[in-house]
Amino acid sequence: MNKLHKAFTNGKAFIPFITAGDPSLDVTKELVLEMANAGADLIELGIPFSDPVAEGQVIQAASIRALSHGITVDHIFKMLRDIRKICNTPIALMTYVNPIFAYGTERFLRNCQETGVDALIVADLPFEEKDELMPFCLKHGVYLISMIAPTSNNRIHIIAREAQGFVYCVSSMGVTGVRKNISSDAEQMVKIVKEVNGIPCAVGFGISTPEQAARMAKFADGVIVGSAIVKIIEEYGPQCVPHVIEYVSTMKNAVTKG
Repeated sequence: MNKLHKAFTNGKAFIPFITAGDPSLDVTKELVLEMANAGADLIELGIPFSDPVAEGQVIQAASIRALSHGITVDHIFKMLRDIRKICNTPIALMTYVNPIFAYGTERFLRNCQETGVDALIVADLPFEEKDELMPFCLKHGVYLISMIAPTSNNRIHIIAREAQGFVYCVSSMGVTGVRKNISSDAEQMVKIVKEVNGIPCAVGFGISTPEQAARMAKFADGVIVGSAIVKIIEEYGPQCVPHVIEYVSTMKNAVTKG
């Protein structure tokens, strides 16, 4: 049964992102469990990929580190099976079209269902091509998350109307990464989505400080933070868990009070 709705039922959702396998799968597993305990409402797990075009340097480097350790999609699914024995927090996989097609779309989505993956975010899948994956997602009970950006313009209405799970609002143009200033486009995007669909909206890309998170939470249903967390993991390596959890707790608190 899809658990994604749980993420948005207890106030504003905090959604941390980490790259699976960085610095190791054991640490990734511990991070997922501890972030869930620290209040993460939905955990976004990135599948390491050699050409992550939507990612900035921090997450690109994390992908390279994970791949250099030999991390595969099968390793990630095995880890998720272990996690699901003790953790019920919703999980979304973030990936690209190529790894799914290379793995086999039916096999990939079947494994998502079997390992309790609730949602799939495919950064380079245009809305117009979502039917490449949607039938498989529907068959296996996995939400295919729609993304909108400041450049989506008139397409936001169309995307929002057909969205499922939640809408991922990309707050800034360009690749992922920490930013000092977040554009005001996100609030307008959320407003447009809500005009046509009451679906939850989560804002991501560039958010790193409690102040930014609180500001986004004033108008969005959830806040997604990735690069700032991955940077902590890069800095502390295998000893990163307590540092990440301290950060997640601070950000969750900011979102809740936002």
